[in-house]
Amino acid sequence: MNTRDRRHLALLFDIDGTLIVTGGAGARSWCLAFDELYGIPADIGKFTDTGMTDPDVGRKTFESVLGRKPERHEFTRLLERRLHYLHQTVNESESYRVLPGVEDLLPELVDEGYLVGLITGNLEAAAHVKLHRANLNRFFSFGGYGSDSNDRAEVTRIAMRRASLVYGEDLAPDRCVVIGDTPHDVEGAHAAGVACVGVASHNFNSAQLTEAKADWVIESLENGLPNEALA
Repeated sequence: MNTRDRRHLALLFDIDGTLIVTGGAGARSWCLAFDELYGIPADIGKFTDTGMTDPDVGRKTFESVLGRKPERHEFTRLLERRLHYLHQTVNESESYRVLPGVEDLLPELVDEGYLVGLITGNLEAAAHVKLHRANLNRFFSFGGYGSDSNDRAEVTRIAMRRASLVYGEDLAPDRCVVIGDTPHDVEGAHAAGVACVGVASHNFNSAQLTEAKADWVIESLENGLPNEALA
């Protein structure tokens, strides 16, 4: 099918649990940052949910373990220390892995002329640290990040605007598809008027993603994306 004839053109991928699993490197980096700055090895899993943006994770964990909101200088320092340690924890993670099908699918999509981008709750810098180890950064020339907004719908809209800017093509929501592994991904996509493929590859199963009203649900990316999402 010619690219011009396709309804869907831009494919926006979540990172954690969709493309890769860092084996706890993200949580470990937060733990090290809190330990260095405050002597408290904070466990973000006790205070936050999967799919939240990095700024929300940092604030909620800070408020939970220190009992107050962070001052501006404290929060900027915390984010810097977290990114500092993320390089280390990603490289050291013995459980880091690229999820099935990803390394075959991404080059195929690029070769077929799809606009492939990111949509993630990670800070932009954190997103690329995580992808760098697997040499996946080269596939993504635009994206929406947790450093752009705490609202997943707005992150989706920002990713679409950046795709339009990079490629010089106006992209309406019905020309885009989000690919993610959590109900947060589905909710954010639909709030921006974008369809969503739910991938039951990590924390959530097919039934949970179906209940979240994903437009299509697949077990993994090993067999590619649904034909309807690519049409």
